Amino acid sequence: MASPRTRNIRSVSVRHKGLNQKVERLNGVFRDREKVMRGMDHKESAQKTIDAFRIHYNFIRNHSSIGNTPAEQAGIKLDLGQNKIESLIKLASQRKN
Repeated sequence: MASPRTRNIRSVSVRHKGLNQKVERLNGVFRDREKVMRGMDHKESAQKTIDAFRIHYNFIRNHSSIGNTPAEQAGIKLDLGQNKIESLIKLASQRKN
């Protein structure tokens, strides 16, 4: 029996073209990494880990389906060179808050 305060909001169907597969792929990639990681038992460390993973996924990791990173596909030109991680850290350290 559902709580009177709970509403089921139907969103996009699992059969919606392309969406579910992309979400499941990202979930699978993250779950594979999470299995071997430590520090996911505290909210702060888990958030830092997720943020680092998001940056890696969008700016460092080449995706086989698009042939480059999502940032490059979106037209973000950072010119990171061979060592993308080191270059991204250097760029981030040059930015002022």
